[in-house]
Amino acid sequence: MPSPSPGYSITVRVHAPVGAGTTSTLAAAIASVKGAMTALDVAESHPDHMVIDLTCDASDVAHADQIATAIAEVPGVTVGKVSDRTFLLHLGGKLEVVPTVPLTHRDDLSRAYTPGVARVCTAIAEHPEDVRRLTIKRNTVAVVTDGSAVLGLGNIGAAASIPVMEGKAALFKRFGGVDAWPVCLDTQDPDAIVEIVRALAPVYGGINLEDISAPRCFEIEARLRGMLDIPVFHDDQHGTAIVVLAALTNALRVVGKTLDRARIVVSGVGAAGHAVIRLLVAQGGTNIIGCGRKGILSPDDTADEFRTWIAEHTNPEARTGSLRDALVGADVFIGVSAPNILTGEDIAAMANDSIVFALANPVPEVDPVVAGEHAAVVATGRSDFPNQINNVLAFPGVFRGLLDAHAVDITDEMLIAAARAIADRVSPPELNATYIVPSVFDAGVAPAVAAAVRQVAERGPQPQK
Repeated sequence: MPSPSPGYSITVRVHAPVGAGTTSTLAAAIASVKGAMTALDVAESHPDHMVIDLTCDASDVAHADQIATAIAEVPGVTVGKVSDRTFLLHLGGKLEVVPTVPLTHRDDLSRAYTPGVARVCTAIAEHPEDVRRLTIKRNTVAVVTDGSAVLGLGNIGAAASIPVMEGKAALFKRFGGVDAWPVCLDTQDPDAIVEIVRALAPVYGGINLEDISAPRCFEIEARLRGMLDIPVFHDDQHGTAIVVLAALTNALRVVGKTLDRARIVVSGVGAAGHAVIRLLVAQGGTNIIGCGRKGILSPDDTADEFRTWIAEHTNPEARTGSLRDALVGADVFIGVSAPNILTGEDIAAMANDSIVFALANPVPEVDPVVAGEHAAVVATGRSDFPNQINNVLAFPGVFRGLLDAHAVDITDEMLIAAARAIADRVSPPELNATYIVPSVFDAGVAPAVAAAVRQVAERGPQPQK
């Protein structure tokens, strides 16, 4: 059973008899089914009974039900309402619109709205370049999805994707001060998506594509980049690649290896895998092996232009076989694929002082505890293990820098600069096998990333060496 997680937290209201041993008995009942009690609050106290709220973390929905049942079986205890704290958090959504100017009397309205606003509209019509200065465009990002590849849930559609996009927008604001808004489209036709985003782009300073399935996401991103004068960023690709590069930079420092000499195996050649490989190559990786569902990609793999690019720029030793075959003697494993596809024996077959990034979420490619028995450094995408590789380390700062620089495009140089800024937030005295990336709550990460991206953007394209 997975460890209890705040993602499956419940609060159970119980009526219990008064007594010195009541609370310890309730705690023991929760522990007996491996629940994790995180709070016990007495809501009401009466001469003969108490009303108590028990807050517990569970492993999944079934485990939450098991915890509630165990509490109900305590003699003298009656269970009232069982509240799922995750659903409570989402009631009514997680975003709101708040005016930035006072609207308290007629004078305010005359400037913020009619008649004064007409003068501002006319000024923008005459000088379109002023739109960033005089509107929300300067600080606003559209979080665009079609719901075709949401988290680990797959194609669940536009409406079901809204909670994720709300969360993304909340993270933009919390960590980057960026006003982002969910744009969940009820179409999965690339032509329609491109046209809709093109048409709504005037109000936004950037487009964050999210949870759009491959290979459609590549086409959509490329076409939008070609037609818009604002940056288009596919977080599943570029955000993941940035944080992976940052984490790998520090992991290699821990084990005393270098990117140009390390043999790296990447499992998953979709959006994330393609972007990770491209950025590793751009940063100097020379011995990378890409693996899909059928094993190592061969030079004749032409399923689409993106897999073809991977096949042409990886596997310099022309290896063949399965993912397990590729791992023998490898220095690094990066998984952006599927759960439970590897065992401890597979990790044991890697080189000494190996690095394992098992990033499938919520269930990694290999059990992190098992991997840690053989690898020197282990990272996952989960918050309940050390070394969480989380895109929130990247995208708020990246867009903060892009917006501040009035950037119109995103380059590999910007992505590498962002990765370097994240890696350098871990100082040499702090760096060790269980701390290769900063905390997502490190307040210095987003400003450092923003400054690095802005510096590159304002410097402009550099001549090729």
